[in-house]
Amino acid sequence: MEPGQERRWRVPPGHVVVKCAAAAAVTALLVLYSHDPQFLFLAGAAAVGLNVLALRDLIAPVRLAADGDGLTVVTGYASRHRLRWEQVVSIRVDERHRLLLHTRILEIETADDLYLLSAFDLGSDVHDAADELYRLRARTDR
Repeated sequence: MEPGQERRWRVPPGHVVVKCAAAAAVTALLVLYSHDPQFLFLAGAAAVGLNVLALRDLIAPVRLAADGDGLTVVTGYASRHRLRWEQVVSIRVDERHRLLLHTRILEIETADDLYLLSAFDLGSDVHDAADELYRLRARTDR
């Protein structure tokens, strides 16, 4: 990677569109069926949850960025935390098989924190992201 270049991993735009559409649909149902108290409660909870998730994807679509100096990771709802390469203790992929589910999570560990990113956060396979981070980090260690 040339100096000044940055690699970014972001939530896929298609996922953001689906979340926004689902949030709008549930919000519309909430308005249409506002006379039914049980539906109002359930649809209200779903609408709030979907709107919160969609808003996070719109505010902080780039969940991980890397350059020659280090990483920037989204933490909490939409805050960004900058890490120098020296602060990163390890980068690894955690794979688990449970109840017919296979999950892969990219783990970025520092002395104080552990940052977890899924393929949905990165918009790519976590192994590919980890490999690219390894290569970038190795170039900066020289």
